[in-house]
Amino acid sequence: MNIQVDLEETNNVLTGNIRGEIDAFTAPVLREKLDNYQHHEGLNAELDLSDVNYMDSTGLGVFVAFYKTVNAKGGHVKLKGLSVRLKRLFDITGLGDIMDIEAAGKGGN
Repeated sequence: MNIQVDLEETNNVLTGNIRGEIDAFTAPVLREKLDNYQHHEGLNAELDLSDVNYMDSTGLGVFVAFYKTVNAKGGHVKLKGLSVRLKRLFDITGLGDIMDIEAAGKGGN
């Protein structure tokens, strides 16, 4: 159960690549890294999840919390490169209709 989170912010634009598994053991690492940026006013975040091979409800919770905080401060969060399985997880919970999500090989919402 490993996770690698690479984030870079320039001029209030956050880009990130997340690799590995996001579960109860690794989600705190992701949450801590995102916490460093989520309170910036008007932050535009684009996070690539194309190398995430597993995510449970703990991971969903991290992204929901990040989305809510960034959105409340006038920012935008886009999740891109989601596998069919990850996209389905967001859709089943109704988050696929709320969040800007781009599945692998398709345009975003």
